[in-house]
Amino acid sequence: MTTADAIVLAGGRASRMGGVDKPGLVIGGRSMLDAALAAVADCARTVVVGPPRPNLAADIRQVRETPAGTGPVAAIDAGLGELGESGAALVAVLAADMPFLTAEAVDELRGRAVASDVDAVFAADADGRPQYLVGVWRRSALRAALDGLDSVVNQPMKAIVPARTEIVELSGAASAGIADCDTDDQIRRARALAGEPLHLAHARDALRADLTPLPIHTADLRTVRGAALAAPLTAAEALPRFDVSAMDGYAVSGDGPWRLRRDIGFAGGQRPEGLLPGEAVRIATGAHVPDGATLVLRDEFADISTDRVLHRLPDSPVREDIRRRGEDRHAGDPVAPQGAPVTAALISAAASVEVTAAPVRGPVRARVVMTGDEIRSDGPLRAGQTRDSIGPILPDLLGWCGVVTADRVHLRDTPNGFDEVLAAATDCDLLVVVGATGGGAADQLRAALGRASATVVVPRLRLRPGGSTIVAELPCRTTVLGLPGNPFAAVATALALTPAIVDGRTGANPARPSRAPLRNAAAITAPVPRIVPARRDDEGGLIGDHSVRTAHLGGLIDRDVLVVVPADARDGDLVEFIPLRW
Repeated sequence: MTTADAIVLAGGRASRMGGVDKPGLVIGGRSMLDAALAAVADCARTVVVGPPRPNLAADIRQVRETPAGTGPVAAIDAGLGELGESGAALVAVLAADMPFLTAEAVDELRGRAVASDVDAVFAADADGRPQYLVGVWRRSALRAALDGLDSVVNQPMKAIVPARTEIVELSGAASAGIADCDTDDQIRRARALAGEPLHLAHARDALRADLTPLPIHTADLRTVRGAALAAPLTAAEALPRFDVSAMDGYAVSGDGPWRLRRDIGFAGGQRPEGLLPGEAVRIATGAHVPDGATLVLRDEFADISTDRVLHRLPDSPVREDIRRRGEDRHAGDPVAPQGAPVTAALISAAASVEVTAAPVRGPVRARVVMTGDEIRSDGPLRAGQTRDSIGPILPDLLGWCGVVTADRVHLRDTPNGFDEVLAAATDCDLLVVVGATGGGAADQLRAALGRASATVVVPRLRLRPGGSTIVAELPCRTTVLGLPGNPFAAVATALALTPAIVDGRTGANPARPSRAPLRNAAAITAPVPRIVPARRDDEGGLIGDHSVRTAHLGGLIDRDVLVVVPADARDGDLVEFIPLRW
C-alpha cells in the first residue's frame, strides 16, 4: 500500500477534564498516545505535536506548536513543518484521544485516499458526522490549505477542510475504534469497555449514567416504596386546609376574661358556631377553629372560675396557637422534586396535601440466583456441600436499598444454565447472581453475558473483597449484578452498588454519602481500596477491623457499619461508611 507520514496531535490540556494530560491517560493498559502511535506504526515518519515526552522512541519526532495550546490547525502546521517539504504523498492526521484506534482504521482511510481523487478522507463517527482529526490527506492539499490562512492560531478545523473530501464509514472494529474521549464520562466508559476494574465511585457513576431508566407509570404512592418520582410533586390542597387549633385548650374571641360556652370543638367533628367578643369554646388539637376566634388559650395557661368564666393565668405568655390555612403549603406548592425516592416521609407528606398517586419509575423488581452445585438451602448437607448463608438474607438486604425481590432460585452448574437464566430475565428489572463471576472452571457468567450480547457497565471493581463483581445490561434492559460467591464479599459489594443501580433505573437523586473519621486507617489500608466492618467510637469516629473472613458473615456481628478504606488513607481521614441495618 502507498506509504504515508503521520502527524499525531498530543498537546494541550483537557479543560473539560480538569486540565489533565489527556493523551497520557492510560486505558486498557496503554496510554491514548500509545494507541495513536500503534495505529500509525507502519507510516514512514511520525511526528508528535505537543509537550516534550522523553519516553517516546528515538525515531518519533517531536515538536510544539507556537504559541503552545493554540488549537489543532496550529498543531498540524507545526507537525507538517517538522516533516519537511519532502516525504510521502499522503499524511495521516490523528488526535491522541482515541483509546481503541487501530491500524486497520488508518489503513482503510489510506486505501480510500489512494483509490479516490479527493484531497482528504475522513472517518465518520457513530452518527455519520466527519471526524476531522481522524483523516488521511494529500500532502499538497494540506500544505495549500494551511498556506491559504492569514494565521493558523486558534483556527477551527473546518477552516482547512478542502472542498474535495470523502467521509468514510469504517468497517467493524475499526469503526468502534474512532470514538474519542473528551469528558470524564467518556474516559470512564472507555475503561469499562477495556475491562479495567473501576474504583467504587466511578462504578457508581457508571451505573447512574449508563443503565436504562425504567418506564414511567402512575401509581398509588403507598404501593411503590423504592420507586422515584418521575416529575415534581406539588400540593393538590392547602395545608392546613382550614384554620385549626395547634393545641388542646380554648378558642377565644377578644381580650379576656371570656364566658365559656358548653359546646366543644373536636378534630374531625362539627365546627363550633362563631364566637362573639368575650366568648370561648373548648377545642381539641386539630379542630377547625370557629369564626371570630382570635387565638387558642392552652390548657396549661387557663383557669376557669365556678361561674364558667375563663381567665388567663398570670404571667403566662400570649400565643396564638392557631395553624392558619395554607401556613405550610398552598395548592400548587412544591412537595418533592423529580427524582425524590418514594419513602414513608414522602408518602405521608403527599397524603397531607391530598396527593395519593404520582408518575414514578420503579420500584426495581429483582430475581436472586444462587449458583453452584455445592450450595444447599434446606435439608442435611452431603459431602462437599455448603449451606446457603446468603440467599435467605439477600431479599432483606436488597429491600434496604429499595429493591423488591420477586423470587429466588438456585442454578446448578450446567453447560447452558446461565444462558437459560439470562434469556428468562425479561420479567424482572434486576438479576442478582451470586457466584460464578471469577475465572474458574465453573465461573460461567461472563461468557454467558457475552453470548447474550450484554453491555458491560462495570467489568470489575478495584476493591477488596469484591473485585470480581460485574454489572451488565441485557438487550431486554434487565440489569445483571454478578456478585462474588464469598458471603462477605457478596454482601459488601451488594450494599455498595445496589443503591446506585436503583438510582440509575429509577432516576432517583443519589443520597448524600455518609462519612466519618477513620481512627485506625493507617493500620488497615492496603494497596487497593478495602471494604471492612467497623464499629463506632464514643466520639462518632470509626474503628475498622484489621482482618476480614469472607467465607461467612460472622465478622458483621456487633459491628455498626461497613467502611470503605482508600488505598492512601491516613488516621483521622473522613471516609465513606455504609450503615448495617441488621
